[in-house]
Amino acid sequence: MIPDQARVNRIFLPETYAEGVPYALHRELREAAPVWWVEEPAVGPWPAGPGYWAVLRHADVKHVLRTPEVFSSHLGATQIRDPDTAADLEFVRAMMLNQDPPDHSRLRRIVAAAFTPRAVRELTEGIERRARLLVAEVRPRGRADFVPLAADLPVWTLAHIMGVPEQDRGLLYAWASRVIGYQDTEYAGLAATDPAALSDLGRAALAHRPTAVATGDGRPVNPRSRAALADMFAYAHGLAEHPRPGSILARMREGGLTREEFENMFFLFAVAGNETLRNGVPGGLLTLLEHPEQYRLLCERSELTGSAVEEMLRYWPPVMDFRRTATRDVELGGRRIRGGDKVVVYHASANRDGTVFPEPDRFDVTRTPNDHVSFGHGPHFCLGAQLARVQMRALLGEVVRGLPGLRVAGAPVRMVSNFQNGLKHLPIGWG
Repeated sequence: MIPDQARVNRIFLPETYAEGVPYALHRELREAAPVWWVEEPAVGPWPAGPGYWAVLRHADVKHVLRTPEVFSSHLGATQIRDPDTAADLEFVRAMMLNQDPPDHSRLRRIVAAAFTPRAVRELTEGIERRARLLVAEVRPRGRADFVPLAADLPVWTLAHIMGVPEQDRGLLYAWASRVIGYQDTEYAGLAATDPAALSDLGRAALAHRPTAVATGDGRPVNPRSRAALADMFAYAHGLAEHPRPGSILARMREGGLTREEFENMFFLFAVAGNETLRNGVPGGLLTLLEHPEQYRLLCERSELTGSAVEEMLRYWPPVMDFRRTATRDVELGGRRIRGGDKVVVYHASANRDGTVFPEPDRFDVTRTPNDHVSFGHGPHFCLGAQLARVQMRALLGEVVRGLPGLRVAGAPVRMVSNFQNGLKHLPIGWG
């Protein structure tokens, strides 16, 4: 039976994801056709959109991601929802994530040195030490909410890479919450920053935080717009006046970036570099604990930590989808796509494609090979993928070793988002 349009549209609606990623619906759609038209009905105060093509099969997802000359990141940026205004679109187009080669390649080269194998190796000891400290601090309590615990490590790592002072690390957490949580008001307000705990620069930046939540015509302020992040950009420019030598900010300052490119690069590291781990680590641990035989196997065989992390990324992709825009008329999966149409690739669906992954709904920490697309594919393959893997291996390995008898100690609470696959709360207990 061919699913009706209302059922297909469920993969767009944020409310769907409050209950979990709709893997069964993905499978139903994949088996019927590789590409589907999805409508964009209004969601709360957010207006309806023009609709888009959903790409669900692994091979087609990889094809779209490696073909920027046909499926552009730049034309309409990479979020399903269109920017509110032409000015908003023009601004976000300056982000590396929203560029196509060769401009994307130019921006990537400026910061790539911070993510070479050597640079990651130099960070590894500090990351592992921080992971041990985090686990040692909570061990006597016997229980904790794992989400804020897990969020500390990527914030600590990013602050180190970017040269953000220790007392201002909470700002990175707050900015990411505000941007990513626009579909979930609790998530957006998770990080209340105490001005007294900040540096002088941090307190000065808070004065630029916008107070308006709606535009003049009643529409909500786009959380990814320049106006909505005035405090973050004020902080970025202040910090860049005296960047720590060797930091990402120093490289950005020396790289000849335009003002818009600089602000968007700071945005990318402060938000995207934070959220991927903030989603992936709790999601990975929950997946492990929901499969006790796999948890026991990992406890017995610590050498499986690397393959376990890859399987966690496949099974719980931190980012569920990304958008491209067709540069011309093209056929994909038997569908005729017009130039200018939105095309959205579903990483979460591709990672459960049974033509690539035997028994795709089975969680297996020994799975190899594991050709998941949770870090993307093609020219936009995640620049920080290896650093993310180091952090996941460090924290999850330390938790499994240092908190014996680990268990879920309450109901996990999911973030409401059709983009980020995140948890707001994950109560755990041990001992």
